[in-house]
Amino acid sequence: MERSAFNPDAAGSVPVSPPVAAASVPAAPAQGTPAQGTPAQDASVPAPPAPSHRDVRAAWEMSLRRKKLVRWLVSWLPHRLTILIRSLLRVEHLVTGKVKYRWRRSLQLRVVGTTLVISATMIAVLGFFLTEQIAYGLLTNAENSAKTQALDGLNTARAQPGLTPRPTPESAQQFMTGIAQKLQPQNSGSPNYYVVIGLNSERADQAGYSPWVTSVDPTATLPPALVQDVRQEQHAEKHHGTAETLLYYAPTALTLNSGGQTESAIAVGAPVGIWYQLYYVVPLAQEQQTLQLVQTTLIGVGIALVALLAAIASLVTRWVVLPVRHAARTAQRLAAGHLEERMPVGGVDDLGALATSFNEMADSLQEKLRELQELSKAQRQFVSDVSHELRTPMTTIRMAAEVLFESREQLDTASARSAELLAGQTERFEALLTDLLEISRHDANVATLDAEPADMCDIVRGSAADAQQLAERRGCRIEFRLPAEPCIAEVDRRRVERILRNLLANAVEHGEGRDVVVTVAADSDAVAVVVRDHGVGLRPGEEQLVFERFWRADPARARTTGGTGLGLAISLEDAHLHGGWLQAWGERGRGSVFRLTVPRVAGQPIAGSPLPLGPDEAEVVTSVLEADLAGGARG
Repeated sequence: MERSAFNPDAAGSVPVSPPVAAASVPAAPAQGTPAQGTPAQDASVPAPPAPSHRDVRAAWEMSLRRKKLVRWLVSWLPHRLTILIRSLLRVEHLVTGKVKYRWRRSLQLRVVGTTLVISATMIAVLGFFLTEQIAYGLLTNAENSAKTQALDGLNTARAQPGLTPRPTPESAQQFMTGIAQKLQPQNSGSPNYYVVIGLNSERADQAGYSPWVTSVDPTATLPPALVQDVRQEQHAEKHHGTAETLLYYAPTALTLNSGGQTESAIAVGAPVGIWYQLYYVVPLAQEQQTLQLVQTTLIGVGIALVALLAAIASLVTRWVVLPVRHAARTAQRLAAGHLEERMPVGGVDDLGALATSFNEMADSLQEKLRELQELSKAQRQFVSDVSHELRTPMTTIRMAAEVLFESREQLDTASARSAELLAGQTERFEALLTDLLEISRHDANVATLDAEPADMCDIVRGSAADAQQLAERRGCRIEFRLPAEPCIAEVDRRRVERILRNLLANAVEHGEGRDVVVTVAADSDAVAVVVRDHGVGLRPGEEQLVFERFWRADPARARTTGGTGLGLAISLEDAHLHGGWLQAWGERGRGSVFRLTVPRVAGQPIAGSPLPLGPDEAEVVTSVLEADLAGGARG
């Protein structure tokens, strides 16, 4: 059973009361509340409209509310905070949706965005490695410079008198102060290095000795590991008498005695004899400024390079995308019927060749379509002229056939039978001419609709006269399920009666002697008529083929009712002329269903049908019960 987006409340409010029995036709109980349906998907029925942004947002909010975590958070959060969070989520969802829409629709945006991401990543990686290499080089140069200065100072200190005697508090202070004044630069600005003179651990811990002579805070500036290495080296030199000069260095943070902000530095230390220690603290302010300048330059150059690459990618992509957009726009206008539309040719390159080829294709297409239109017009005119011109000789033949048919009792048996066949085939030939004229009017788009308000129930009952005679010969009956209230719609009575006569005649002919059920229902927008038979049914895919001209499910099957093969094709065109649907459903062995849906107001679009396209619920339940009983019997 098909379902549509039509309002279920409107469909459910259709009153269906006991049916009104037609003359000489037994009635059955009314069907329950009619279900809805949608048109079958074929080329003649427009596709349903795409969901709006409001529907998408409503679906998203509904899916968000169904999450357990969201419900739990809402139950604990204040109401106003919940409203604020929901508003923020709506804004985020709207922005994300717009970005995704633009990303999917714009090739230029995807190319430029991808180029930006890749180029920014590569420039960031290259800038990081370049910065690391420059920082490593600056640090290495600073370490080498600090070692050179420390080595020069160490040689100067070892050449001073008073190095080897055992120090007293006065001599130690005098020697350390003299060395510090000699080695420490006396410029007024910020010095390039700071000198720290210290005593060994044996004298530094004794009372009266000053352990350090320096302008920096040795406890905060000199790393303990560096001081420990220098003291061990001094201890080894004192006891083992090693003369090798070893320099120890470590990164540190320079802190002056006056306090203030610390800065990065390198500390280099070495023992001076067996009593004293010499340390050089070299600030890295110059190297940090150089590295910061390099980083700033790299960042600026990287941003400029990324912007330049994005501009180049946008320009190059625009050269390619614009002709493609022109081609797409031109193709859309061609599809809309503007066959004179052409692409501008801007050169002789590949894109110019594309535009030239596209224009040549459009010219060829326009020429072919003009030829086909002329051929189709000639064919329609030919069919119309032939059908019209055949009416005069056909009238003469029919009159002669009637004379022979009326005097058949005076003829021998073979001649009488020939007269009967001539009369029957003459009637069929005349009906075929009438249908050809009607189908030619639809093909030429000159068919007119004389719509007026009418009760569809009356039209259904009036259309069953011919089919009722055929049903009596077949031993079946036509069962009506009509609502008690009138189902008024603006229709062309002649065309709707022709549709229903074709449907009822086909249902009786292919119903295998079983009853035919006709159901009528209406809602606020449309009126539907369903003709249900229980005959041979339709194979998969034949739901659309039945409306093709001269199509027959079984070519070997004879037309017992003398049909022309154009009845359902004309019926489909009549339904479309009303702005409605004519659809079919069928299963092999379960019969078929034909549903006619027309709007209550002529020309008004309809979104659904008051009746389902398929067997009703009672038939489905019955078939399921029969299948269960059959399975239980086999078990």
